[in-house]
Amino acid sequence: LGETLLTPTRIYVKSILKLLEQVEIRAIAHITGGGLTENLPRVLPVNTRAIVDWASWERPAIFQWLQQQGGVAETEMRRTFNCGVGIVVCVAAKAVELALSTLREAGETAWLLGYIADGKGQPTVEFVP
Repeated sequence: LGETLLTPTRIYVKSILKLLEQVEIRAIAHITGGGLTENLPRVLPVNTRAIVDWASWERPAIFQWLQQQGGVAETEMRRTFNCGVGIVVCVAAKAVELALSTLREAGETAWLLGYIADGKGQPTVEFVP
């Protein structure tokens, strides 16, 4: 537990700079306190919503432990913690594969988290399934 909690914050600058050489980045959200629920909408335009596939990654065990030991509701986990998603990079759909391969070559664990869809009013995040 102590080792996990003392792991330094990841710095993404070098990986993002490499990515910028390959694709146009439309938005970047560093997922810190506020989780995906609060951080992702900050970088999205009005009348959009992020559809996040909650099954697209495996949540690290530390978050499961925190949730169980603290009796934390799932909605609060998503609002408070990054749950294993350190940064979200938004690119055009046609650039997804190049972005993923570039980030992986830079040593990142990268995956397709979801997509951006039309919305109404202020940006929101929806989790599926």
